[in-house]
Amino acid sequence: MGPWLDSVTVWLTANPQWLAAAVFIVACVECLAIAGLIVPGTVLLFAVAVLAGSGALSLGETLLLGFLGGMLGDVVSYFLGRHFHQNIRRLPGLRHHPEWIGSAEAYFQRYGIASLLVGRFIGPLRPMLPMVAGMFDMPFPRFFAVSLLAGAGWAVAYLLPGWATGAAIRLPLPEGFWPQAGLVVGSIAVLIGLSINSSLRSHRRATLLISGLSLVILGGLFIGYSHLTAFDQGLMTLVQEHRSPLLDELAVMFTQLGEFKHMLVISAALTILLLVTRQWRHMVFAGATLLITALANTGTKHLLARVRPEVLSDPLTSYSMPSGHASGSFALFLTLAVLAGRGQPQRMRLTWLLLGCLPALTIALSRVYLGAHWPTDVLAGAMLAACVCAASLWLSQRQTPLKAMPAKAWWLVVPTMVALFGFFALWHLPHAMARYAY
Repeated sequence: MGPWLDSVTVWLTANPQWLAAAVFIVACVECLAIAGLIVPGTVLLFAVAVLAGSGALSLGETLLLGFLGGMLGDVVSYFLGRHFHQNIRRLPGLRHHPEWIGSAEAYFQRYGIASLLVGRFIGPLRPMLPMVAGMFDMPFPRFFAVSLLAGAGWAVAYLLPGWATGAAIRLPLPEGFWPQAGLVVGSIAVLIGLSINSSLRSHRRATLLISGLSLVILGGLFIGYSHLTAFDQGLMTLVQEHRSPLLDELAVMFTQLGEFKHMLVISAALTILLLVTRQWRHMVFAGATLLITALANTGTKHLLARVRPEVLSDPLTSYSMPSGHASGSFALFLTLAVLAGRGQPQRMRLTWLLLGCLPALTIALSRVYLGAHWPTDVLAGAMLAACVCAASLWLSQRQTPLKAMPAKAWWLVVPTMVALFGFFALWHLPHAMARYAY
């Protein structure tokens, strides 16, 4: 595949006018039934995203094209399944590889709508689940609404890393940026790799290991952030160069969700709902995670007394490390993901954690985009939340595992969380836009 991929990237480099079409087409094929299993779409997506980040396309254009291409692949796959139903098994490819559709069918029958959200991030399932949804006659409006949500997260997760890599290569970054970036990325990769491995192997102390690794990285950031200035300044320069009015509005809307007063209300609402539904152990786990994270963030922020970046026209005067937005959002969404994964297989639990990290990461990155925090501030906030959440879960399960919450509890929790997030994201948006001007 190497020479073929090289020839494609060389041709696109020489013909950048086709790059937008390439992002759209590759994203579509990656999400298209059968084709997505054959074509190395993930590798191609990263390659075209790197080229886009080198100056050919803005971040917003790249994400939008990837999102639209993925949605087209989903819709085409859905209507293939809706038209052919069980006769789809006779199509070339599926006739000789019945396991391709078999695993997706079993996954869809077991998890329903959740399979479309979670399966979007699982390579072998991603292109097949929309077709299976059509086979089982899922109503198209429901399918389309779920695909919109999953596709937005997928576009960010699969295109942002490549685009950022291309932009970083193009810019004259501070000396020492790449070694420092390698150290930071390597540390996170080790944490994620060991966490996934220990969880899949069902190690008894997997959550304790995750908490310990997060604490080690957090301690390293607290001690060594002054030695990561090239990394912080380089990423800040990269992000600020690509600001735009549309992305500003989106970033402010997301950053509104992470405001302390908003997170306090949402966290209190979650705890109260668990209390009302008599989910005692779940309430203790959630309440401890959210409260300890908030207290630890406040204490360490005043202890370190790090000054914020001077990007905003009216810079914030509070201290910077760790980011309260990052720690609060990761604590909340990781807590929800842990609760959602109770009583499910390990792979499903890990996928819920991945999904939980996406909105938290969006809120955290909005702080760097707006110039309110250094990248290491955000990373420290995420590590703090991961450490506390894993430790709290380990303590909660020392005697017996947490059981799955009943459906009646989720019917209260989910609508309440969505309503609160929507209200806080939009209510103060005009005022917040003026506050985060640069």
